[in-house]
Amino acid sequence: MLRTGNLIGLFLMIIISCCLVCCKTKHVTPEKEIVKKPEEMDDQISDNIKELLQFVKDNEGKINNSIKLSLPSIVDSYYDQNDYHNIWSRKERWLSPADSLYDFIETSKYYGLYPADYHFKELTGLRQKLIDDSLAKTDAIIWTKADLLLTDAFMKIAKDIKEGRLLPDSVSIISKQKYIDSFFVKNLKQVNENNSITDLFNTIEPANDNYQSLRSMLRGFVDSMDNTVYVYIDYPQKDSLKLVKSLQKRLMQSGATKLNIPIPDSVLLSTEIKKYQSSHGISKDGKISAKLIKTLNNNDVEKFRRIAITLDRYKLLPAKLPEKYIWVNLPGFYLKLWDHDTLVLESKVIVGKPETRTPVLSSHITDMVTYPQWTIPASIIKKDILPAMKKDAGYLARKGFNLVDTKGEIVNPYTVNWSKYSKGIPWKVMQGSGDDNALGVFKFNFSNPYSVYLHDTNQRYLFKNSSRALSHGCVRVENWQELAFYIARNDSLNQTGENQLSYNVDSIKTWLANKDRKRIMVKNKLPLFIEYFTCEVKKNKIVFYDDIYNDDRRLAEKYFANK
Repeated sequence: MLRTGNLIGLFLMIIISCCLVCCKTKHVTPEKEIVKKPEEMDDQISDNIKELLQFVKDNEGKINNSIKLSLPSIVDSYYDQNDYHNIWSRKERWLSPADSLYDFIETSKYYGLYPADYHFKELTGLRQKLIDDSLAKTDAIIWTKADLLLTDAFMKIAKDIKEGRLLPDSVSIISKQKYIDSFFVKNLKQVNENNSITDLFNTIEPANDNYQSLRSMLRGFVDSMDNTVYVYIDYPQKDSLKLVKSLQKRLMQSGATKLNIPIPDSVLLSTEIKKYQSSHGISKDGKISAKLIKTLNNNDVEKFRRIAITLDRYKLLPAKLPEKYIWVNLPGFYLKLWDHDTLVLESKVIVGKPETRTPVLSSHITDMVTYPQWTIPASIIKKDILPAMKKDAGYLARKGFNLVDTKGEIVNPYTVNWSKYSKGIPWKVMQGSGDDNALGVFKFNFSNPYSVYLHDTNQRYLFKNSSRALSHGCVRVENWQELAFYIARNDSLNQTGENQLSYNVDSIKTWLANKDRKRIMVKNKLPLFIEYFTCEVKKNKIVFYDDIYNDDRRLAEKYFANK
């Protein structure tokens, strides 16, 4: 039996709990609120907006169980400065900016965006109610929700058009107080004054010519695309059963089979594959291959995702690129040298393998080296060289490598007990300069934390390959000589002061002819961008490159899942 003191304590706890519940839900707006006079509607909406935004603040951005604002604090900042007046309607009628914004959301795929990210389904439902139901027009709750959702959609679109969706919130403009007034609030006020949604969003977009070319092609792509969401097949994968199941589902979607057999036998699966290969002009071998999976995965929905990601990658670049710069596109396997919007050099490149990928980075060419030596990275020593040395101490000599201590002295590999090392070794492994050096006869250095650089190669025949993700991480350049001579001429043309330039094109040619090892300091450090863009416009067509590091796929799964 409870004592009197315990009963009192229990009673107090119940009262406190009830109070807390009431406090938590005191801002909940009713489901319906009829306003009899149109001239009174705007005042009621204003009161509701203020109350509902407080509820949103207390409930992690949620308006109710099914609707959540994307940028509640920015939405609140705008309404706070606007005395919580409704923006998109007046006296039970839509204003023209509301129609324009709704139309923009509906066709936002033309900008590489997804309508679902901007409350399109919810807005469509509210809009339809206001069109079909005369009583709904008198409901302040519907107008209140519509106003908040349109404002939130506007802020989210402005953010996504300006900087994309790939940045974490911690470094996004949504986390920077100065942007709330100078960008978000300012732009929405401009819409209210000028009534031009599309023109405003166009001014926010990157001015980059390649971005604009790709974005301009999207309308035609979107209007003709097949919106079927097909099963995506991960390949290669260790789970062969999972692979077969995914492949069978995908073949059913394509019409290559009508048999709903989760795990067909090998003969039946081969027959189904041949049907698909025949209908798509692929050699009919009936085998699961990288080429087959690539064709199956190459559908319009996946292409749109890659275009959307590529457009967002452009938004991460500087607003204005330098007048002169080197551009390396890893999936495209090319290097381009730009000078005042003129393409002065294009070259094939070889980039890192998926397991030793070339990093995305921005830097400047600081110096160049003729007949360089190669100091082999610790990662390659651990993975390749150390296991080989445990089997045969003569491996280094056969490869033309030397074992070098901290004093620069060569160490005899036969004197080392290789079995005692597993994670690394206390010496450098170096390859002397020469025509057989893995770096070739020329290297371009630039500051970066990854120990990568641009260079020539002693395997020049590999430039004939169509797929060139073959290196340990550095970028091998086919037309390295033209690049070196351009840098030399650029230094000569931009020489200032009385100090004479220590090199020119002729001196580089002489050092190469004599096989001299020289370090050349670059005075006008040339900007370098190593980027990852899997599609671009060429000859008025969108071309796609292989997602060699599976980066686009990972980003699509993270940001565009179920879309």
